[in-house]
Amino acid sequence: MSTSEKRVGAIPAMGYGTWNRTGDEARNGVTWALEAGCRHIDTAQGYGNEAEVGGAIKQSGVPRDEIFITTKVAPDNYGPGQLRPSVEQSLKKLGVDQVDLLLLHWPSPHNKYPLQTYMEQFAEVFDAGMAKSIGVSNFTIPLITEAVELLGDRKITTNQVEVHVFMQNRKIVDHCSSIGVSTTAYCPLARGEVVGDPVLAEIGAAHDATGEQIALAFLLAEGHVVIPSSSKRDRIVSNFAARTIELSEDEVQRLRGLDRDQRLVNGAWCPVWD
Repeated sequence: MSTSEKRVGAIPAMGYGTWNRTGDEARNGVTWALEAGCRHIDTAQGYGNEAEVGGAIKQSGVPRDEIFITTKVAPDNYGPGQLRPSVEQSLKKLGVDQVDLLLLHWPSPHNKYPLQTYMEQFAEVFDAGMAKSIGVSNFTIPLITEAVELLGDRKITTNQVEVHVFMQNRKIVDHCSSIGVSTTAYCPLARGEVVGDPVLAEIGAAHDATGEQIALAFLLAEGHVVIPSSSKRDRIVSNFAARTIELSEDEVQRLRGLDRDQRLVNGAWCPVWD
């Protein structure tokens, strides 16, 4: 992996997200991301595309040790004795012996399974060497606190949560930062809502960049891992190029001012947010 590529801890700061990409769309997206130079691919059991992602990685010709692979355990697999077999299936689909980062995708909806039940299994999977590092996704401050206690000396690497210029999620981001847990931002382009924002466009013009690229550059400047997704080759290339944009402190402050707590992911399965 390029030593010049910016990282957050061990994680390449700019990745390619595969949510809502299945079949050929998933294969093509991963292929194009790798061709653009991206070396961090994010998938999940719940996306139904691990086999396609793994196939594209294998066919790319890029050495396995140069690609950082993240996948996530679905809450349906948190029951007693279920988590490890599900991870074994993920590894088989991805065609690898180990992922670089394994996340718990959501806290168990409606607390169907107690956190201790699946966190103990998660620790077992990590101890067995199925993942180089582990983390969580969509965990709140109380859940992170409990998870840290349950995992003992096993480090939570990141918390993958919704973060974009319109919903900067300061409470959980700041808490995670205070305990040495990075933030991975999903929906970094607010599912397309950043398009046309005048502040983003104005700053973009100063950098010969699009507003979408500025939205991504902002999250990188804030120290987050960012995993934009697209099914279009030119957009994938454009998104990845955002990592080269250097924003001034004044620009960062202006972009912080766009925060309006506009949460896009808030279903019945979600925890009570911080």
